[in-house]
Amino acid sequence: MKNKFDLINEMAVDTGSKIILLLLDGLGGVPLAPGGKTELEAAHTPNMDALTSRGSLGLSEVVAPAFSPGSGPGHLALFGYDPLEYEIGRGVLEALGIGFKLQPQDVAIRCNFCTLDAQGNISDRRAGRISTEECIKRVKMLRGIKIPGVEIFVEPVKEYRFAVVLRGEGLSADIPDTDPQLTGVPPLPIVSASPETEKTAEILRQWWFQANQMLADHPPANSCTLRGIAKDPGLPRFPEIYKLRSAAVAVYPMYKGVARLVGMDVIEHDAETPAEEFEVVREHWDEYDFFFVHIKKTDSYGEDGNFDAKVGVIEAVDQALPMLLNLNPDVLIITGDHSTPSLLKRHSWHRVPILIAAEWARYGPATKFGETSCAAGTLGLIHHVDIMPLALAHAKRLGKYGA
Repeated sequence: MKNKFDLINEMAVDTGSKIILLLLDGLGGVPLAPGGKTELEAAHTPNMDALTSRGSLGLSEVVAPAFSPGSGPGHLALFGYDPLEYEIGRGVLEALGIGFKLQPQDVAIRCNFCTLDAQGNISDRRAGRISTEECIKRVKMLRGIKIPGVEIFVEPVKEYRFAVVLRGEGLSADIPDTDPQLTGVPPLPIVSASPETEKTAEILRQWWFQANQMLADHPPANSCTLRGIAKDPGLPRFPEIYKLRSAAVAVYPMYKGVARLVGMDVIEHDAETPAEEFEVVREHWDEYDFFFVHIKKTDSYGEDGNFDAKVGVIEAVDQALPMLLNLNPDVLIITGDHSTPSLLKRHSWHRVPILIAAEWARYGPATKFGETSCAAGTLGLIHHVDIMPLALAHAKRLGKYGA
């Protein structure tokens, strides 16, 4: 029996059509009060709203009902990789995102600087979102930690994030996170899930102990948590599966990492705003068939509980959207990797709004892009793993199944 990727690869055809996947990280939301509007619904988005007249709307399930996805599973699902089948720790994504050349035996860890109070409890999981410059200073300190029998790389990522890579023989990655995802409690202990992982767990215990000694006098980043401890799983390659010359335009390293993980080219740039990112797409338009364009701040402000700021990012994307529309893509998809309601201040299980604008879309009566209109849209309820096949179909890049 053929798997889904084999089937898509057999059916995929190169018609020369162009696809843009515009991802607003954490796009989905919920109203602040009953009867109110979500962030997307509250935003003034005339350009997105105009696309509803030539697009299909729906809601997408990222993993399964009630599951709140992390960024890794959310993006893998978006690219067609079932996150229940293809598991990946965030450490690999962070390392690849900064261009670190992982070897098959390497264990990569995504780390967050955090703030511990006098009782050893976490008072801020992100150390006040310290600047990248402050991150680099602390990383230089942590590079002084040496443990016999293993080579340790410590690399800055962005703001409060950094990556640690262990290289040596007999290392394992089946170790739970130490971030409790809460404040007012201490970091979780570093534990081994099996006898095979005890060696790696003990190395990390020693490293974390020394790291805390070094960081103790340097608040607000006076400690750190370890997350997404993983090895590169060697996933099937996105460009080969879908027969697309594929590129990613992203600001944050982690999202460059997930693009590299699946085999996309990552266009390096200095862009920060949506308009600057869209200009990068324009500059490279003739080189690729598929562009994954990532907007981060919708998620960041959602996690901060800043409803108005999240609305502002959505409006900034909409204001710059004509830059992409003027390129005349055959398919433009706007969605998120998960929901991050400002009310909850974290990723949530809520289904994500999606808009597919294309000549062949089944149009509906909606005039506003938002969760309520998407719930009644012509796409209905779909799953994130089906977005890429739908993109190919709307771009006339997918042949007929069967005789």
